[in-house]
Amino acid sequence: MKNYKMIGYLLILGAIGVFIPYTILTITFEYPDILRKDTGIILTKFYEGGNSLIWTWWAFAILGLPLLEAYIFIGQKLENKLYFVRWATTLGVIGLLTQMIGLMRWTFVVPVLAKNYVLGNEMTKEASKVAFQIVHQYGGVVLGEHIGQLFTIAWTIMMTSAFAQLKLFPKWTTWLGYISSMIYLLAQAELFATVMPTFPVWDLAGFLGSTLWLIWLLIIGVKLLKTKMD
Repeated sequence: MKNYKMIGYLLILGAIGVFIPYTILTITFEYPDILRKDTGIILTKFYEGGNSLIWTWWAFAILGLPLLEAYIFIGQKLENKLYFVRWATTLGVIGLLTQMIGLMRWTFVVPVLAKNYVLGNEMTKEASKVAFQIVHQYGGVVLGEHIGQLFTIAWTIMMTSAFAQLKLFPKWTTWLGYISSMIYLLAQAELFATVMPTFPVWDLAGFLGSTLWLIWLLIIGVKLLKTKMD
């Protein structure tokens, strides 16, 4: 049986691993606001970012891997106490994997499209824009942001409920888990707005929800380091 201290370290390491490249992308690539701009602007700015931007996206996709291990280990510790924890673990693992797969398009697909757009003729430019829109809509919106984030939110809500029922952490951590999940869920509206432009959107939901979620993960990780449980 894996001990809670190791799970705590994994949660902290994974949360920090996601936060650092995300912060770098907001500074160097204007992410996620850049995604609302014209496709040509996105591809040009990506090309100008060079190899360092490609590596940053790779890090963003990969450095969250400790969370995958943490989800599995904490699921193994609690699944015999609450029946739904095994379901939560399955959803959490699927959510993380689909987000990683979606993010990998920025490392192995978008660089090719950006190069073709910047250096190609007019026909190549138009083809690159269309290809980017298709890849982004499926790899980003469908896999990474819809399935990935939706399943991650489901894991968070279910595990927050499990922690509350087992009285593992203070009540305020329960509220933080639920509140961050609800705000994060509101970010799904932006995905529907990509196909239904009049769909109401709260622009801050994605940034605020994901940031609060990472803070919640860090807090749970720290609490696990200090808590002795059977």
